[in-house]
Amino acid sequence: MMIKTARPSKPDYLRRLVARALYGSAPYAWMLGMRPPADLVATPAQPWSGDSARGAQILKGDVAFNGESRPADAHLWDTTEASEAWLTALHGFTWLADLHAVSSDPARRRGRELMAEWIDRHAGWSELAWRADILAARVIAWIAEHDFFCASADDAFRDAYLLSLSRQVRHLFRIAPGPQRGVPRLVLIKATIYGAVALPNSAARLERAMALLDQELRRQIHPDGGHIERNPSAQLAALRVLVDIRACLTAGRKEIPVTLQGAIDRMAPALRAMRHADGGLAAFNGATGEEAWRVDAVLTQADAPGRAPDELRYTGFQRLRAGRTLIIADTGAPPPEGFDRAAHAGALAFEMDVGKERLIVNCGAHATEGEGPWALAQRATAAHSTLILGDTNSSEIKADGTIGRRIRHMTCSREAVNGAVLVDASHDGYQAPFGVIHRRRLFLSSDGHDVRGEDSVTGRGGCAFAVRFHLHPEVSASLTGTDNAVLLRLPGGGGWRFQVSGGTLALAESVHLGRREEVRRAEQIEVRGQAADGGAVIKWAFKRIGDE
Repeated sequence: MMIKTARPSKPDYLRRLVARALYGSAPYAWMLGMRPPADLVATPAQPWSGDSARGAQILKGDVAFNGESRPADAHLWDTTEASEAWLTALHGFTWLADLHAVSSDPARRRGRELMAEWIDRHAGWSELAWRADILAARVIAWIAEHDFFCASADDAFRDAYLLSLSRQVRHLFRIAPGPQRGVPRLVLIKATIYGAVALPNSAARLERAMALLDQELRRQIHPDGGHIERNPSAQLAALRVLVDIRACLTAGRKEIPVTLQGAIDRMAPALRAMRHADGGLAAFNGATGEEAWRVDAVLTQADAPGRAPDELRYTGFQRLRAGRTLIIADTGAPPPEGFDRAAHAGALAFEMDVGKERLIVNCGAHATEGEGPWALAQRATAAHSTLILGDTNSSEIKADGTIGRRIRHMTCSREAVNGAVLVDASHDGYQAPFGVIHRRRLFLSSDGHDVRGEDSVTGRGGCAFAVRFHLHPEVSASLTGTDNAVLLRLPGGGGWRFQVSGGTLALAESVHLGRREEVRRAEQIEVRGQAADGGAVIKWAFKRIGDE
């Protein structure tokens, strides 16, 4: 499989030409340094365990990432006939943690062998292996796993390792903070902090790295603790980065900035607000099916108290909970330009649990990351449990993955009385193309047995609408023959009845992208109709069978 990359824009193309001429030159190689430091002065503890099964596979000579496998032979570091994702993982060295998980001398020696081979072939700058994101991942891995692979290493390996690491860190500081936005930029800053803490005589570098971190925290983390991308998986990843930075500073006996600790203390409760009752994350804005144990691990390391808040006002999420019923609703506008490449057009969508079973979901996100048949489909309004007007996304998703026409004004209010909750929200995403406002009201009774909703569009008429409720793949659904209703059965046996007025009810096929490599068949409830002059009102309800 040949590497497939998007065609670069003219500024990117010129930037790459300059980089090749400068960084690939002999004088630049000399500027990176020719003498290794005596040793590392500090190494952070590695709290995250790798995948021992994949580590054992590497020991057997098979290197596999994202379902793509290649032999660890003499051509491993020279191959170009692989996907970009596979090469990114290979050169990023995060798999050192997988070898560490095997916890054996053969695994340690194999790690050193592969590192020595990489140093031999990539001692100088190269466009892929020294790309900012790959370089950052490798610097972090080489420092975090130092105590594992350097145990029993000879002086020749240690000198080669220390020289290569110091050269990579110098280059990293020259390109930081880099062109990346969002979590990738936080990872790059994390790498600079690791390098500055680990290598001697780096006080000035650490001061610069901490200034970059402070700047990004103010830019990326909302006052309510939510991440600017509004993606629960990005929330998890960003919190993990900050926890690692804190651990690295602690290992180096450096002061923990108030801004860093404050961000962690806000982000942990915000992450809890984005969790379902089964411990996984809500599927908004590109979030993938994160395993509950992974979320638990990050929250444990964060060591930040605070329950899940009912609302994230700045980030744009509402959490309604009563009895055994939980609803998480998206009441925010798309993230700003520069942070919107994974954003979904799912305004006012919601997901619903009963106990630890999911009933209503969004279609989720597939790990194609911009390529493949699911890249745009998973981001469309139709892939979310919300209303769509005129088969048009509530925010435009452009061919380059960014958001074009977008929601500019979003309102949301919340009222709680005697345990019951009402959320009232609206957006103007359909104002420009159709001259209408979409408003959604969500009500949850105090016992959690009654969920009612009202979708309305006000303004010019004449547009077709569809309100979709995507069902979890394990939920069975059947239309009743008499009362325009759908009977829903959860895998644990609980039953719910869905009823609607204001549109035509039907069941249709859907898909659920709940795990990174998984596409599951599912069903969806569809309510279709035509908005008359002045708009339309669609009223619907989920009621637990036995409480009607």
